[in-house]
Amino acid sequence: MIEIIAEIGINWQGDMALAKDMIWSAKFNGADVAKFQIYSPERLLDRNHPDLIDHWDTILKTELSRDQVRTLKEECDKANIEFLASVFRPEVVEWTEEIGMRRYKIASRSIYDKKLAEAIAATGKPIILSWGHHDPHRVSALIQWPAAWYRTKHLYCISKYPTALSDLTDFNDLTFGGRYDGFSDHTKGIIASIVAMSLGAKIIEKHVTYDKTLPGPDHSSSIDFGELRQLCNMRDEIEEILY
Repeated sequence: MIEIIAEIGINWQGDMALAKDMIWSAKFNGADVAKFQIYSPERLLDRNHPDLIDHWDTILKTELSRDQVRTLKEECDKANIEFLASVFRPEVVEWTEEIGMRRYKIASRSIYDKKLAEAIAATGKPIILSWGHHDPHRVSALIQWPAAWYRTKHLYCISKYPTALSDLTDFNDLTFGGRYDGFSDHTKGIIASIVAMSLGAKIIEKHVTYDKTLPGPDHSSSIDFGELRQLCNMRDEIEEILY
């Protein structure tokens, strides 16, 4: 009823053995989905950005090859957890179709990428879309494809890493199930996700890590697997009350 997406993302540090361990830990601690990111750092990111410059060598190690994507999907199948990935280039959709990925995640930074939207919409598969980079004065590329739009789940998101609890001012007016179906949570800890679930969020996406002090831009806004277990236990209890 409430899905928990364990966003491994780039927190696997370029170590496939670690990536596989994180898949199994996500499953063991109650997550429904293990999620990765398929992108080229050199094409997508600014290596001189102040939030990235100190982590650039680590980021470069996490660029997934086609074979690695296949390997991670196979590991998820063994662990009986759904494999999901954010895709950032239209040509990568061929990779994810080849392995039978069930649905697509579009990251906040990609919501205005028309070519990517076209490639994903053409698969006919469900879509999860984060709105962290939404500009109310622009129209998302996906809105141009109503056939894809009705298959899309929308996640409330603040694109700050980490996000301060005080930045979640929209929570005062949110009842999930209207504009938003869930919450892509970049705050520290699990309290914001718990509040979102109590407000009706049916999808929670949360970065996970074994160690919040590891090099890389996402560890500081991640939860460890003990916290993931707590979050999933709270999910189960909220479902018991609300559903």
